[in-house]
Amino acid sequence: MCGRFTRYHSWREIHRLYRLTLPAETGRNDEPAFNVAPTQTVPFVTAGDDGNHRLREGMWWLVPYWAKEKPKYAMFNARSEDADTKPAFRDAFKGKRCLVPADGFYEWTKGEDGGKDPWHIHLPGNAPFSFAGLWAHNSTLDITSCTILTMAADEPMKQLHERQPVILAPAVYDAWLDPATSVDEAKAMLTANLDGALTFYRVGREVNTFKTQGGQCIEPLNPL
Repeated sequence: MCGRFTRYHSWREIHRLYRLTLPAETGRNDEPAFNVAPTQTVPFVTAGDDGNHRLREGMWWLVPYWAKEKPKYAMFNARSEDADTKPAFRDAFKGKRCLVPADGFYEWTKGEDGGKDPWHIHLPGNAPFSFAGLWAHNSTLDITSCTILTMAADEPMKQLHERQPVILAPAVYDAWLDPATSVDEAKAMLTANLDGALTFYRVGREVNTFKTQGGQCIEPLNPL
């Protein structure tokens, strides 16, 4: 799963992943985000005009376009195996796929004392990347929102958890975002991911509350 993530690289580094063209999209000066939690507002990328990409912002907790209220059940992740058939996600999977910029995320294991031990998971060199996501706009509630797709964990993530977020390879960004891409084709693209390259290390338990921010969130615990 993916219940918290990081986005601490400068926007100048992150926006290079995409073909954003507007000054408001490329010239952002976002504060570093070391502990992003569900329901917070996050930037995400969708298909744009003329083959380019478009930057949007929304709540990390999908609110389907037809919902009459914000869902009370968890909507920050969607299972990639069946998101295309679940009523809450199938419309978004068909035509509103997105990319959620990040550079790391957290997972937890049970400590010897019964507490939750957090791990920071990232790509080699802490390179920024994109989660595969879905988005929606609910005009009744005036809420734009998104969710992150997950899949069964493989090595090395299965050492920590049975699920992992889908980190898409840049080569499939355009086709993933394109509303003309069929559901079957989009599902197949989820195997074009970078998850096998992930690495991780333990960090301090202060990360367990999303109120903790700053570089200490990603500092290795007892690095020596």
